[in-house]
Amino acid sequence: MEEITMEEKTQATQTVETKQTKVSRRALLGTTAGLAGAGVLASQLPGTIARIAYAAGSDAPIRIGFQVHRTGIGALYGRWYERTTNAAAKYINEMGGIAGRPVEVVAEDDGTDPKRGAEVVEKLASQHKVDFVYGTLFSHVVMGSAPRAGELKIPYFVVSEGYHVASGALNRYTFQPCITDVRSQITAMAGWLFNNLGKKVALIYPDYAFGYDHRDYASAAAEQHGGKIVAKLAIPPTASSYTRYFAKIPRDTEVIYHVMVGPGVLTFVREMGEHFGSKRPEIFGFIDSLEGVDINSPGLEFLDGTYFWEAMPRYEDGYPTAGAKVYRDAVGIDANGADKSDSKSVAANSHMFGCWETMFAIKEAVEQSGYRGPKDYGNLIETLEGFHGFDEGIAHPQGSKLFRGQTHQCHGQQFISKVGGDKFNVIHRTSIEDGLYEPEADYTKQSL
Repeated sequence: MEEITMEEKTQATQTVETKQTKVSRRALLGTTAGLAGAGVLASQLPGTIARIAYAAGSDAPIRIGFQVHRTGIGALYGRWYERTTNAAAKYINEMGGIAGRPVEVVAEDDGTDPKRGAEVVEKLASQHKVDFVYGTLFSHVVMGSAPRAGELKIPYFVVSEGYHVASGALNRYTFQPCITDVRSQITAMAGWLFNNLGKKVALIYPDYAFGYDHRDYASAAAEQHGGKIVAKLAIPPTASSYTRYFAKIPRDTEVIYHVMVGPGVLTFVREMGEHFGSKRPEIFGFIDSLEGVDINSPGLEFLDGTYFWEAMPRYEDGYPTAGAKVYRDAVGIDANGADKSDSKSVAANSHMFGCWETMFAIKEAVEQSGYRGPKDYGNLIETLEGFHGFDEGIAHPQGSKLFRGQTHQCHGQQFISKVGGDKFNVIHRTSIEDGLYEPEADYTKQSL
């Protein structure tokens, strides 16, 4: 098993590509055009000069419409998404805002419901007159909301791991710039799973789009690595008991790969322990099955020695970079991944970093494109499509990203942790290259 040394942990992720440098093919206007023509990019300008160049006399706020899961099965994530978003907005404003303009976040609850999600997009765009719509984790809500954003021709930034954007199923106005899609995640970690834990894998997943991505791409990865998915068990996200599903797992199963989402995750994990006891297969879970849950909760003792895959480590020592420390301090997360003011309130740290990073990606896109208002959407979209990646740092504390403009999707690293000593201990870190796959879409060919 590949182990990570403390020295390796303290090193920032190697930059995959240089930070985005391509300015949109539409020339930047006014002063900015002159500077760009001289070979100076927005991100290279001193703060004051850049703000003068881009603001062009406007001090009106950049209004970001936040589509948030305050209620429904995504409420836990929504609470932390909102906290992270507000922390990012505060940090950006303290830095001077976006192109010298303050950031204003306008939040609306979508209830983790796709129909309501589309209504929220409409309300944010038409009533609140926001510049961009942003947020949303749950795949079915993204799938219900993105088409309306495309119809309204307003940029829509999602913080979701589903394969919906990269698949080409949505539209040119939808971006997923700072959180890796599940196909890339599975592609990255599958080799380690099948080569270290076992070849015969039973898959437990939620019965909606995000779960289907796990089902489909885990099956493909198993074939690639000489493994086999011996059972596929889809569970409704509203289920309250799970024992009957465990009974369907074949006796020769070597690994249970589980991903569950929603308010029942703690019950799910507890019942899995009660059903299998000490004579269990290896257990490998996506952190969704324990996101926001205290590892020391009663009934979770059996998790010792099991494995979880995280997009960003819960514990500070899992990825102790300078950027990650700034991010955790700004959001108010302690070294154990909990609220600094309430140790029992565990953060959704494997997901919510995407909110912080996406806010900074919006900032970068606005400042490089010269965006002043909706008439500049085309220029902003083309600028985003010209980005090649992001460097690890304060703006991107999860690590460096490769960004593909044609798919509107990023690729980043993943972490595999082993439970021991009442915490998650990072034992393996994938590379960006581990998660790459051939693109299946090209949004740049769609009209604006």
